[in-house]
Amino acid sequence: MVDCFFCYYIFNHMVESIAAYNLDHIFRALADPTRRSILRMLSEGERTVTELATAFKKMTLAAVSKHIQVLERAHLIRRRRTGSYYHIRLDADALKDAQEWVAYYQRFWDTQLDALKHFVEEEP
Repeated sequence: MVDCFFCYYIFNHMVESIAAYNLDHIFRALADPTRRSILRMLSEGERTVTELATAFKKMTLAAVSKHIQVLERAHLIRRRRTGSYYHIRLDADALKDAQEWVAYYQRFWDTQLDALKHFVEEEP
């Protein structure tokens, strides 16, 4: 019985660590305005790496590729190769983890907004 408890604890801890690791990658990827712009562009449809790079005129293709790698590590995009072209598409499923994390804290904002509303309505 003791072995099972420790196995459960270790497994559960590993799952939580993996989830936190993925969340760290997501927020790190979203922290950069260039990567957020890339995600916005991909929300409109699949693009090639070259198409993405042309939107950032002051940036080299290599720099855009590095941003794409960060997004890929965070599982926010998918890449597929057709001939010599890489096609990139948004994979918004990973954003669900970030949304769930933020939603947990929404109750604190809602409480503060409710208190403000109550204060304003009670003001003579």
